[in-house]
Amino acid sequence: MSRDADGQASRSYPPLPERLPVDVFDSHCHLDVVETPVDEQLKSAKAAGVTRIVTIGCDLPSSRFAVDAAAEFDDVYAAVAIHPNETTGISDAVLNDVALLAAHPKVRAIGETGLDYYRDWAPKDDQHRAFRGHIEIAKRTGKALVIHDRDAHDDVLRVLAEEGAPETVVFHCYSGDARMAETCAEHGYLMSFAGNVTFKNAEPLRDALRVAPLDLLLVETDAPFLTPIPHRGKPNASYLIPHTVRAMAEVKGVDVAELCAAIAANGERAFGPW
Repeated sequence: MSRDADGQASRSYPPLPERLPVDVFDSHCHLDVVETPVDEQLKSAKAAGVTRIVTIGCDLPSSRFAVDAAAEFDDVYAAVAIHPNETTGISDAVLNDVALLAAHPKVRAIGETGLDYYRDWAPKDDQHRAFRGHIEIAKRTGKALVIHDRDAHDDVLRVLAEEGAPETVVFHCYSGDARMAETCAEHGYLMSFAGNVTFKNAEPLRDALRVAPLDLLLVETDAPFLTPIPHRGKPNASYLIPHTVRAMAEVKGVDVAELCAAIAANGERAFGPW
């Protein structure tokens, strides 16, 4: 979740894009923050070829929302965690609550967790303690680990190495360079690209995308943030993923359908079959 990302200049939503040729899913969305009701979000997403959504927790209330939404809607999975910016003074009791929520069968990931050095909303010591705690929960429960990494690439990779990474690691809203993408590929870490890969000033992200293997790619909205071109400045939602996917396919030099099929397969490998 990028709280300061992509100011929402207008509350009106963009039009429905052309449907993707192969269904994909939104690997990272904040259904609790998008102002449209969940059932309406799912309907518009399906019309665009986005048939599944993973909704993400950033604190206990949003994590509980994610679990409830996943329990109510067949096409929603949940991730639960305490966002690094919310970790000030984090206690073992809070981490235990995350672990209890993670026991729900439709919780398929622990996230978003990680390190954020761009903001100083939480002390680094607390962020590190929480990150290590979430890694332990992911390994203990067999869930994917969804990482928020902002200006903290080296430390995130170091902590994963020190703790021993879970079987499945997803770098949400991938923000590293091409060299880091090569490192992630060496370790089998999935890289999820958001709408900011379409931004004019995002050439380093596109360089990373070029070297990221197809079998390690995911796509996300981080909705309602990071709305892709040509609708930057409008609120984001899962149905706008086709803009990002088509831009990614152009960067990779692959057919859109081929990329969609890879994303769908990678998602099932990461989060389990639907």
